[in-house]
This record gives sequence, structure tokens and C-alpha cells, in this order.
Amino acid sequence: MAHHHDHIHEHRQPQVGQALLLGILLNLAFVLVEAGAGFWQSSLALLSDAGHNLFDVASLALAWLAFRLAKVKPSDSYTYGYRKTTILVALLNGVILLIAIGGIGFEAVRRLWHPEPLQGGVIAIVAGIGIVINGFTAMLFIRDKDKDLNLKGAYLHMAADALVSLGVVIAGVLIIFTQWYWLDPIISFLIMIVILVSTWGLLKDSLRLSLDGVPKEVDMDQVRQAALDTKGILDIHHVHVWAMSTTQNALTAHLVVSPKTNLAQTEGIKAVLRDKLEKMHIGHSTFELETQEEACEAKNCPQEEIISPAHIHTHHTHTHS
Repeated sequence: MAHHHDHIHEHRQPQVGQALLLGILLNLAFVLVEAGAGFWQSSLALLSDAGHNLFDVASLALAWLAFRLAKVKPSDSYTYGYRKTTILVALLNGVILLIAIGGIGFEAVRRLWHPEPLQGGVIAIVAGIGIVINGFTAMLFIRDKDKDLNLKGAYLHMAADALVSLGVVIAGVLIIFTQWYWLDPIISFLIMIVILVSTWGLLKDSLRLSLDGVPKEVDMDQVRQAALDTKGILDIHHVHVWAMSTTQNALTAHLVVSPKTNLAQTEGIKAVLRDKLEKMHIGHSTFELETQEEACEAKNCPQEEIISPAHIHTHHTHTHS
């Protein structure tokens, strides 16, 4: 089962790397075209969008770097390799998106007070190219966006950009016919809200994983129940689940088994539970086995001295008076 799971994972790896590289090259080319058109038309709309797109190229480059680093073999200094960089980059990407939102907002407010005459036609054409490039790049990541936070980040960046470009096209077309220059900042505000809503989830998820929080696709109650439903396991405690990277989760736990359990049986128990956990998005699990007596020592169960509720009650009223 584990082998099968890893095989799928490995099989998708090269395609993901290629998708990121293709996205970087396409978007870099578009930034150059858009900035050129912006300087030629002295259009602030195109120049600020080119700046925003440059941010995206940076975030795609970061995602690609994290993707490469995640493949680095573990060493004595970094026993997990550099898998965690994928989580840190996802967090950084969320922050970059927030900065971009701030930039768009600042620009939009300034423009509401000082609308500038714009050439609607050129703006609409260049932004139209943007929709195609951003839309195509977003589609590159749509298959894997729910399996990896960084690909989700890349997808959100690109989908948000396609929306920005669509907004700019609409504004450009309307400006040709109406000369309503204030449409430009109004559309920017709407786009900003859309980006903020989609980014918030990415930021929250990546922050949670950075703090070794339980990944949101893992349900701790289900994990405990799966262990308790496994033949031979009497109890489970000291359960820790965390993300090693944006695609791999790990678990450590203490399992309480009967003192009569022999070595072959414990191996079987562990294999059964590992298999169950794999279906729950936990690919790496480490168990420590202990008997009931050991578990009690660890928990300091008071065996001889059990205080009755009545005793506590009288003691309690006594201290009260």
C-alpha cells in the first residue's frame, strides 16, 4: 500500500516541476510585454498590473525552489531533508499576496480622488492577453491544487490575476464608450476583496503547518478511533500529528497492548494501523508500544489510594468554613 501511494506521488513530481517552470517563463514574458505597453501608453493601470504580475513570478519561483529543495535527501544535520521549506514558502506566498492587495488598494484609493484619462483600447487588449496567460497558468495547477499548499498558492495567484485582467478589460471597454475613468479603481477594489478572501485560507493553513499544527485534512478523533478499533490495541495516547512538508504528514503515538502480545503480533498490529492511517493522509507513522502496567506508570495512575467523592466533599466544606 505504502509503495503504491509513493509511486503516485513520484509519478506526479516531474509534471509539477515542469508546470511551475512553464508558468514562470510565460508570466515573465507577459510582464515584459505589459510593462513595455505601460511605458509606451504611460498607463499607470498597466504598469501597476505589471508590477503585480512580477510579484507572481517571484512567488512561482519560490514555489519551484521549495519543490526542488523538498527532494534534497535527508542528512545528519537535517534528518527530514528540507521538506519544511515548502511550508515556509507557502506562508511567504500568503504574505506576498497580502502585500500585493495592499498595493492595489493604495493605488485604487489614489485613483478614486484623481481619475486619469486612459486609452481604453490598448488597456483592454493587453489585459486580454493577461487573461489568456494567467488563465492558462492557473489551469496548469488545477489538478494538484488541493494536494499541495504551494500549488494552491500558485493557482490562487494566477486565478486572481486572470480576474484582475478581466476587470481591467471590462474597465477598458467601458472607458472607450463612457469615459468613466473612476471605473478603473472601483473594479480594483472588487478584485482586491476576491483576492483577500482566497488568500486568507492559504495564509491560515500555512501558518498552522508552520506551527506544527495538525493538518486540516486530518481528524484526530478519527485517528484515535482507528487505533482503538484495531484488534490488539487497548489504548492510544501521546498522539502527535504534524506536516513534514505541504504534501506529507507524520504521526507518533504510544499504543497500549496486552502484556501477552508477542513480537510477531505487535508487527501485525502496527502494519494494520499504518495502513488505516495512510488512508487518512498520514504517510509516516511511528509507534511506541507499551503494556497496561507501563502505561499506568507513565500516567501515574493512583491504584491504591482512590479518594471517594464524599471524602472530597466533606474536606471541601471543611476548608470552606
